[in-house]
Amino acid sequence: MNLRLFIVAVLLLFITSAAIAQTPTIWNNKQCAVVLTYDDAIDVDLDNVVPALDSLGLKGTFYLIGSSPVVSKRIDEWRKAAKEGHELGNHALFHPCDGSLPNRSFVSPDNDLSKYTVSRAVAEIRVNNTLLNAIDGQTVRTFAYPCGDLKIGDTYFYNGLKNDFAGARGVTPAMQTITQVDLTNIDCYAINGQDADYMISLVKQAMQTHTLLVFLFHGVGGGHSINVDLNAHSKLLHFLKQNERNIWIAPMVQVAEFIKANQSK
Repeated sequence: MNLRLFIVAVLLLFITSAAIAQTPTIWNNKQCAVVLTYDDAIDVDLDNVVPALDSLGLKGTFYLIGSSPVVSKRIDEWRKAAKEGHELGNHALFHPCDGSLPNRSFVSPDNDLSKYTVSRAVAEIRVNNTLLNAIDGQTVRTFAYPCGDLKIGDTYFYNGLKNDFAGARGVTPAMQTITQVDLTNIDCYAINGQDADYMISLVKQAMQTHTLLVFLFHGVGGGHSINVDLNAHSKLLHFLKQNERNIWIAPMVQVAEFIKANQSK
């Protein structure tokens, strides 16, 4: 090897080493992480979503409202979903939202978070944990803020629940690296009518930026005023499956625990 080639080889080695050193922490040895979350414990979760996920071997997180009749009437199906590897997350016992905020006419007086005490909110969420444990036998799970509301007055009520959960999902749309994620308020993209191209573009962005992408769904093929087309949802799932070699698709609890372990290093 002549001197010129030797110098080029050394420079290439230096550049490659520098690039590797600057690469963000890999998500479970993959380029990014994607979490599929489904809120409110509605029939389409069990009728449409679980079968679609199971058909592709994908796992999601279902945030259950303990008082939902779909929980009490279909406990055996929720239990089966948990056994298949899906997370049953905590979405509070009665889904209280802050009725004092704008455009909150849908909030009933009984479920108005602004009229709660912090101790009541914490107690109800813990009761829901007990219910979920009776269904799936799990002691570690994640929480999702009803309506994305974080406070009662000036108090962040989740402060009293940090030891009860691996993390809590919020509603702010953003993608973040492992070091950037706030486990007390994990960002997500709420889907309401967007098409498959939009959702797949988000996944591609997460792959390019080595970040966490969390989807928030309600209705899938109906069942809720906030909805995504069944075919669009299917196209997203198939894209994820086709790119599973580079995308870590896992329930929120697994991703949150992975983040916590890596943030503590």
